[in-house]
Amino acid sequence: MGNTSTQDIKLLVLDIDGTIAGVSNRISNLVIEAVRAVQAKGIQVAIATGRMYCSALKYHAQIGSNLPLITYQGAWIQDPVSQKIHQHLSVNKEIALKLLDYFERPELRQLLSVHFYINDQLYVRELTEETKIYGQRSGITPIPVGDLRSCLNNEPTKILALCEDTKVIDKLLDDLRLQYTPAQLYLTKSVATFFEATNPLVNKGAAVRYMAEELLGLQRNNVMTVCDNFNDVEMLEYAGIGVAMGSAPAKVKAIANWVAPDVEQAGAAAAIEKFLLYSS
Repeated sequence: MGNTSTQDIKLLVLDIDGTIAGVSNRISNLVIEAVRAVQAKGIQVAIATGRMYCSALKYHAQIGSNLPLITYQGAWIQDPVSQKIHQHLSVNKEIALKLLDYFERPELRQLLSVHFYINDQLYVRELTEETKIYGQRSGITPIPVGDLRSCLNNEPTKILALCEDTKVIDKLLDDLRLQYTPAQLYLTKSVATFFEATNPLVNKGAAVRYMAEELLGLQRNNVMTVCDNFNDVEMLEYAGIGVAMGSAPAKVKAIANWVAPDVEQAGAAAAIEKFLLYSS
């Protein structure tokens, strides 16, 4: 937290999954009430998620945000009111093709569900069970195309590989971090079973910095973030006050200024109350 005072906070940024939406996929009334209370104090509230833009819109509406929506880990930042796209950074087509070759190695092909996100649509090889569950939670309809190379006329915003075996995802991340430098690809896990790749300039920290400093004229000590996983590390580090959820991995908690109860206990509401509503 450094020199940040709770009185300095002008912007609160919330992750969705594991932070404000848990098993039910809905935001609890306690969290919505806490958000409304800070908005009444003049603090602006934004969302930063790995989700698709179309999938995140309902949460943005539920919290009554009037700021642009940070989606795809920050690769796509759009204002739902004006429809202005402030930022859209995509994965280089050649790299996307090489990743696809890697995912289709014989030892991996049957283990992975591969998702390409292009123009806020989800393209998949086939409808696997993991993809169906993902589509239901996201409220979107995946488009099966067989060979994903067929949809690479446009560069993907994000590439995701799903596998129920977390060891496979960890190995994927380790292998690909040896093959690609951070200047070529941003690689992360949003949950233990999701491997994600985006443009190298993309991460939630950079997106929150852009919103705070470029759009709102604020500094990092004016920002509080609440989040829960490895794809949130950069925005935890950037914020004047960074809060991790109780369910966050130990390495994520270690970076946070405070650890909240988990999402099922409305931990985001507890964090908002502690730092922004009842702080002295």
